[in-house]
Amino acid sequence: MLSLFAAYAGYTKLVQIRKECSNLGLVSISISKYSSLNVKYEKLEKATDYFNTSRKIGEGGGGTVFKGPLPSGKTVAVKRLFYNTRKWVDEFFNEVNLISGIQHKHLVKLLGCSIEGPESLLVYEYVPNRSLDQFLFDKNNDQFLNWKQRFDIIVGTAEGIAYLHEGSEVRIIHRDIKSSNVLLDENLSPKIADFGLARCFASNKSHLSTGIAGTLGYMAPEYLVQGQLTEKADF
Repeated sequence: MLSLFAAYAGYTKLVQIRKECSNLGLVSISISKYSSLNVKYEKLEKATDYFNTSRKIGEGGGGTVFKGPLPSGKTVAVKRLFYNTRKWVDEFFNEVNLISGIQHKHLVKLLGCSIEGPESLLVYEYVPNRSLDQFLFDKNNDQFLNWKQRFDIIVGTAEGIAYLHEGSEVRIIHRDIKSSNVLLDENLSPKIADFGLARCFASNKSHLSTGIAGTLGYMAPEYLVQGQLTEKADF
C-alpha cells in the first residue's frame, strides 16, 4: 500500500514537471514569434546595476522589481521572478501570453521579457509613484491624496477592470486586485499591475472552476468557498 502511494506521488510530480516544461516551451514559442518582446538578459542585468538593492522598488509574492535605464535612455521596471516557487512558470506564462497584446491607459504595459539567462525577467513600463497602498498605509509617506484624487483613482481602476472583463479580445479575470497592485503614474493616474494569477475563459461560460488563488482579505467569499471564478471576484 505504501509503495502504491509513493508511485502515485511520483507520477503526480512527473505530470507537474511536464506541465511546467510544456508551459515554458509555449513561452519560448511566443517570444520567438513576437521577437519585439525578447530582451537580452545582459541588457537588463546592466540596466539594474546587476540587481543592486539600491535599484529595488518593490517586492511581492512572485518576485522582486527593480528599475533601471535601457541603452535608449528609457527607464523601465524589471521583475525578477522567484525560482523557489513551484508556480513561477505558470505566472510567467500568464504575464507574457495574456498581457503582452493588451494596451489600456489603466493597465501597466508589458514591454518585454527574457528567458535566456539564468533566471526569467519581465520588463514593464516604469510607473514613478509606486503603489496605492503606500499612499494609504505608509506613515512615512507625507503625500496626501485628496478626495478628487481618490475618486479618480477609483474610477480609473474600475475602467481598467472593465476593459479586462469586456474590452479586450480575451475575457480576463485578474484574481488579485488590491491596493498594492494598483500603481500610480506621475499624474497619480492608476495602472493595474501583476497579472501572474490572471485567468481567461470563454464569453459563453458563466464561471470557471479553478484552484483558489489570491490574497486573503481581498478574495470574494463565494470564490473562496466554492472555487467558482467569475468577474465579480475582481470587485
